[in-house]
Amino acid sequence: MSNSDDLEKICQKIIKIDPKMRSARIINNRGHLVAGGMKSGFQSLEEQKQDEMMFMELALRVRMRHEFDREFGEVHFSMSYRDKIIVMSFPLNNDDVCLASSEKDLDFGKIPFKILKILSPLKKTPKTF
Repeated sequence: MSNSDDLEKICQKIIKIDPKMRSARIINNRGHLVAGGMKSGFQSLEEQKQDEMMFMELALRVRMRHEFDREFGEVHFSMSYRDKIIVMSFPLNNDDVCLASSEKDLDFGKIPFKILKILSPLKKTPKTF
């Protein structure tokens, strides 16, 4: 993975894509936050201890999604449209993950693809089966 300053810059680029973006974080494959956070002026909807649980669960889910890569191809992002927010996850090298959140009225048909472009230096090369 890139150095900490580079990862922080990537998270800031993601947050600035749209005013409705709430957060951008890079989580390592063990579920530990390595860069990013909430956008200034936004409050996290969960407590810090819940953040840690969510990060570990997300890291596990990213690893488990490889089970069907052969049949369906690689996962580029996953999105959850929830009652209060939209949460998007983007697998990176070494099963690290970028976790981004936004307000519910975000244009979620375009934003994930803009995020993918920003994350392209952190993405692994596609596998051939």
